[in-house]
Amino acid sequence: MIGVRRVVAGLAGALLIAAVAPASAQTHAQQSLERYFRIEWQPTRDRKGSGIEGYVYNTSSQTTQRIRLRIDRLDGAGNVVGNSTIWLLGDLSMGSRTYFSSSVPDAVAYRVHVLSFDLSCEGGGSGM
Repeated sequence: MIGVRRVVAGLAGALLIAAVAPASAQTHAQQSLERYFRIEWQPTRDRKGSGIEGYVYNTSSQTTQRIRLRIDRLDGAGNVVGNSTIWLLGDLSMGSRTYFSSSVPDAVAYRVHVLSFDLSCEGGGSGM
């Protein structure tokens, strides 16, 4: 009986810690990230060279932060020939958007997606 009480107490403590601790480095399948974010972007070219610019929209029900984007460089067959990552600074409240811009090496095409993010303890509801 004492063993069962210890197990129950340990589980209750673990649940309490999980409920209070901030979420960090959420990892999800790429398809599930489409539930949380929408990205609009376009390739650019100026005197400094090629670039990517656009907006990331937070479509989730919680504020996110430390969003990391991956920009894939593609060849004519759609194969990844290189990539780079950029960080979006600050919090992205639910229902809002943030601008991003990055220089990139020349490529036939590009693909941009969210690589990782953290959930903020502030603002937003639950249900993610």
